[in-house]
Formats: sequence, structure tokens, C-alpha cells
Amino acid sequence: MSPTAVNLDTGSPALTSAKGTALVVGSLSTAGNGRYQSLISELEQTRPVDRLLLDRLVDGATILSPASYSSVHVTLAPSDYQTLTPHLLVLLSQLFTGLTPLGTLHLLDLSSALQTLPSELTLAGFQVLSTLTEEGSVIAQKPAHAPAASLHLKAASVPLLNRKKTDPATKKALWALSSPATPKIDAEALLTAEDKARPVPTCEPVNPAAPRRKKACKGCSCGLAELEEEERKASNVVFLDGSIDGEAKEITQSERDRLIQAANAAPKATSSCGSCFLGDAFRCAGCPYRGLPAFKPGEKVEIDFGMDDI
Repeated sequence: MSPTAVNLDTGSPALTSAKGTALVVGSLSTAGNGRYQSLISELEQTRPVDRLLLDRLVDGATILSPASYSSVHVTLAPSDYQTLTPHLLVLLSQLFTGLTPLGTLHLLDLSSALQTLPSELTLAGFQVLSTLTEEGSVIAQKPAHAPAASLHLKAASVPLLNRKKTDPATKKALWALSSPATPKIDAEALLTAEDKARPVPTCEPVNPAAPRRKKACKGCSCGLAELEEEERKASNVVFLDGSIDGEAKEITQSERDRLIQAANAAPKATSSCGSCFLGDAFRCAGCPYRGLPAFKPGEKVEIDFGMDDI
């Protein structure tokens, strides 16, 4: 047989039949008015007593060992109970763990704010033994749970449900995005002739005085291509003579074109090493081309007068 609960004398919180270790939970308020110390002194006459402040349990700084106390006595001020309301269920769960089976919980000096305390005790697993409204105290007990009995479940044969064959057309209609009753809308009918016309790319007329950020595009219609061509024809280039006593001079585009035609018609120039056109890394110490960029064999070295890196 499982042990049964013993009726307790609720006249005084210290007069209980259990003689195991008791735990007294107080606060700074009850320690200041002396209730905490007086309850400890009263209980120490009949059993060992451990003491603990409420904030240690609420903050999780102290965790009670399972089944360590035969009774827990909580004495708090009304302000402490109001602060404890959001954390009441967490506190009761810790006290439930620390109590031995059939251990009792004594909540003393309760305030009127804890009207749902009996239901909170039941949710935490306690059995409420008595409630003294005049004295503001509640006594609850941790039940002695009997060991669970093992049950043998027989495997029952359950017949399989006969699945009805579904018509493929019905299944296809179930997953269709549109129902047959919904009229179809022709997307082409919603477009006008202006919507179907291909847009013609246009840009604003070029302003010669404004700064330019891009070059003329293919098939330019704003006049930028013509302006760039005029600037190219009117601009000058720097001509570098590749001979030993050669010099750099500025020439027009027409003169440049004439020299290019003459260079293409003339026989290609050769050098003793044959590597002058590759760049300074392949040129001799006395090469007249040192310092000039690489070029194609037989080509005159030219530098655009409008280059940014000159």
C-alpha cells in the first residue's frame, strides 16, 4: 500500500508531525521585521533547519536537491508576494522538487493579490490541505506517487481500409489551376497597338559645352558621334621620330594619315637585334627606342595628344 497523507495541526506552522530537515524561505523585508528569525528559532526546537532567501531561488543562483526537505516554510511580506507573482510557478516547481514525498509546503503571511494560489499549487503538483484566510496561510502537500504498473498491450489486427479508386479526370480537375466555369482571358486582347509597338531608343541632343561622361553609342542619333569625329579631325597628335637624332613634334591628323600611308608603303625597318619593338625589357643599352612604348615592327611610334597619362 502507498502511504497516506497525515492530517496536520494548522494552528501553528511550526507544529508539524514531520521531524525531517525543514527549509525556511524569507526575504529582506521579513528579515528586517524579525519574522524570518523567529520562525527559524521556533522550528529549530524540533528539527534541523536550513535557511534561504527568496532571491536566490528566483534568480536561479540556488537549486534545491531533490527530496531534501520534509517541510518548506515561506514567510514573505505583501510586497514580496506581489513581485513574486510572475515567477510563482517557477518557485513552486523548485520547492516541489526539494520536498520529499508527503512533504508539506507552508505559505505564510499571504497577501490578497495571490487569489489564484490554490490553482497554481495544483498546477505545480501539490495537494492543497488547508487554506486559512484569516491568518493568510496555505498548507499544501507533495503526493506520494505509486510506482507505475506495467501494462501488456496485445497487438490487435486492424483490417486495412479499402481505398476507392479515383477517376483520373476527377483527380486532374482537383489540381487544375482554373475551374471549367471560369472564363479564360486572352492576354493579347488586353494590349493596345501602342503597347505592341517597339520603342525607338532616343536620347537628348548633345550639348558641346556640357561635360561628357560617355562615348557615342552605335547608331547614335543625338549628334554626339558627329561631334566626336569633328574633334578627332581637329585634334593634334605627338609624332616621335624613331631615328637616333629623332625628335617629338606635334602634327595634325591629316599629316598623321599621310605619314601612316608613307610608312606602310616604305620597306619595314629592321634592327641589329630585332627586338626593339618589344619594349625596354628587350632593348639594348644604347637603343634609340628606350623609354618609348612597344610598337609593331616598322610602325612609327605615335602618342595621342589628348591622352590622360601624358
